[in-house]
Amino acid sequence: MAKRDYYEILGVSKGASAAEIKKAYRKKAIEFHPDKNPDDKGAEAKFKEAAEAYEVLSDGDKKARYDQFGHQAFENGGGGFGGGGMNMDDIFSQFGDIFGGAFGGGGFSGFGGGGGQRRVKGSNLRIRVKLTLEEIANGVEKKIKVKRKIQAPGTTYKTCSTCNGSGQVTRITNTILGRMQTSAPCNVCGGAGQTIDKKPADADAQGLKVAEETVSIKIPAGVVDGMQLKVSGKGNDAPGNGISGDLLVAIEEEDHDTLQREGDNLHYDLYVSYPDAVLGTSKEIDTVTGKVRIKVEAGVQSGKILRLRGKGIPSINGYGKGDLLVHVNVWTPKTLNKQQKEFFETMRDDEHFSPKPESSDKSFFEKVKDMFS
Repeated sequence: MAKRDYYEILGVSKGASAAEIKKAYRKKAIEFHPDKNPDDKGAEAKFKEAAEAYEVLSDGDKKARYDQFGHQAFENGGGGFGGGGMNMDDIFSQFGDIFGGAFGGGGFSGFGGGGGQRRVKGSNLRIRVKLTLEEIANGVEKKIKVKRKIQAPGTTYKTCSTCNGSGQVTRITNTILGRMQTSAPCNVCGGAGQTIDKKPADADAQGLKVAEETVSIKIPAGVVDGMQLKVSGKGNDAPGNGISGDLLVAIEEEDHDTLQREGDNLHYDLYVSYPDAVLGTSKEIDTVTGKVRIKVEAGVQSGKILRLRGKGIPSINGYGKGDLLVHVNVWTPKTLNKQQKEFFETMRDDEHFSPKPESSDKSFFEKVKDMFS
């Protein structure tokens, strides 16, 4: 089932300010909050949907990527909750403050507050992955070795005596307006609700140790240089019963020997000799799916652009593929022998060698305009 537009979910326009987006999300979140709609799976789904939309639209970089690429920008864990890692703990750990005191400190029973235990999330890891143009065009699965913190075997935890396992401490203050109740993460357990009971000698103060793990990353076709994907749960572990952080994967595009990328289109410079330009020929050229042979018509002019439709890069939005633009360059010899010079001297006044541009022979500026149309 196709995902709904994030702006539609929150009921705001694309030009909405950050404050308007936050206000709209709070309204939706309170409307579908699990405490307000117990055992209502439909309301829970809409609650998660609103959180996913806000997670993207409240972040300037993610919002820009979404505006440009749509949901495809976050496929296969490309950032945000869209990678399949969304759960209630994510929502309340990141956005609990938005609910204010509407639901006992931002959470609900069993997840983030209101008597339940708040789960701490581990830190994220970031890596860069280099891709060839062929890998970008076809999509690829990469297996990467990552060093991440995991819970050390043999580590045991006990309930924090300060917060009694809730992860939060509540303070009541007398003010001129009456008694005010505030909640904050427990400074003893860091909000985890647990402290270390026993740990092995090779574990750190949080009961974690560094281990190397091979992580499989599915990269969709059409990604662009600088795009960031997310692999949920493959960052550092959190202590106790916390949830693991995420692995953020930054895409780095490698240069190709003969092809130049421009958006979803590719460019190729084809050099032909003067005789081939006059008589016509066929040439084998590179594409991202292998070599192909193209026909060069007799009398081709230098600067001619041959368009091979669908031989470019797939759109990250799933809107088809770009084209391969072949730029024909007629190679003029710089040195000639006596016989060759004599031949061309006799051709100076020959009508076949006199320039006769036709209406179909576009100017340089018209060719550039066509490239971007």
